[in-house]
Formats: sequence, C-alpha cells, structure tokens
Amino acid sequence: MSNKKGSSYCYKMKILILEDDFTLSKEIKQFLESKLFECDAVYDGILLFKQTQLSKYDLFILDINVPGMNGFEVCKKIRITDKETPILVLTAFGEISDKVTAFNNGADDYLVKPFHFDELFIRISALLRRKNNPQLTDEKIKIADLEINLTESIVKRNNLEIILSPKEYQLLILLAKAKGKSVSKQVIADTIWEYNIETNFNTIEVYINFLRKKIDKDFDVKLIHTRTGFGYFLKAD
Repeated sequence: MSNKKGSSYCYKMKILILEDDFTLSKEIKQFLESKLFECDAVYDGILLFKQTQLSKYDLFILDINVPGMNGFEVCKKIRITDKETPILVLTAFGEISDKVTAFNNGADDYLVKPFHFDELFIRISALLRRKNNPQLTDEKIKIADLEINLTESIVKRNNLEIILSPKEYQLLILLAKAKGKSVSKQVIADTIWEYNIETNFNTIEVYINFLRKKIDKDFDVKLIHTRTGFGYFLKAD
C-alpha cells in the first residue's frame, strides 16, 4: 500500500506472517506496523498461499509448527517459484537439525522463540537491505572446472549445474572470493549469518559438509579444504 503525501508516494514494505499463536501474531504485527511496515497475518500454511495470490510481499515470517502445511513445507514451496523474497523462520524449534532443514529448504534466517522484538527488527532490516541492494555484476569466478556465474547465481562443475541452497551458495561465494586464502568459522558466521546469535560453529561444519557433497563428491579433484586452526579454503589440489 502507498501513502500519499502531496504529489509523492511512500511505499511501505509489506510482510506476511505465518503464526498460529494469535496473541503472538498480533504482537508481531503491531510491533512491525509501529516500524512502518505493512503486515498481514495467517495461521495456516495453506492460507498463506491463498494470501499471496491477493497481494505481493517483500518478506515472509514463518513459524514451523502450524496447521495445513508446516513452515518447512511452505518455505520449500515458496522457493520453487520465488528465489528472491527473504524468508525468516521464527519458531520454538531450536535444534541444529531444525535450522539445517530450514536453511536447506530456502530460508534466509532463523530466529528462536522467545526472542526480543528489537532483534527481530534488526534481522528483518538486514534481510531487506540485502534484497534491495543486490551486487550487480557480470563477473564469473572460475576455479579449475568450477564456474560461478554471479549474475544468474548459477554454479557449474565440468559444465554440470549444481543446485545449492541460498546459504550453501553464499558460503561458496565467500570461499571463492578469498582466492585460496583460509576463511575462519568466525568470519563465515559474521558474514553469512549476520546478526544471528543462534549460529554456532557446528552449523558451519554442517554446511561445509553439504558443499563438499555437492561440489567435490563426484569429482576426482577436490576443491574445498580444511586448514586446521585457520578455517576453510577453496583451491584445486
């Protein structure tokens, strides 16, 4: 929705909230509206998709344990047709396996309940800032037979396309841009999981293993390496 002021218009960022706790849903909606966002809320995963047919949203906030279709399934289905709109998972499920599932299904961030509203606002602001300020470049990164097209976000090895989740792709780009230098777990956490105080180094190890299975497993030349005590680096053997 646009607000008219004189002859100019101010666009309000629009957020869709999936949360079946009506009290919490109302509190989140009121808080975000106080920050000048426009918000709609649904309590059912199936209803979320009906709502997206009525309006376009700039960000999704998804609880996991909801009726109709759970948050993991909703996230995965959104990503089939929409690769760009940020998704923040907001849930009481705090296990690493839950976080990995969420990120693997296309989530951009993960916040565990209970949470502070100020942190929620920081996370949302960071996601929207990255969405609205993309790095426009036609640059391609090549390492051995690995090719990363930064414009189209396409990764290929030996001319075969490799499908990565958003977090896997960000991690690969971070390693590739280091040009063979080691990238520490702390730098990875600070860069990719910005503001995410829930992230720990075990999560990073899990994602490195994901990348190795997709980038290296089926190829003789291994590109992703560990330098004990220093971190990870990307380089042909």
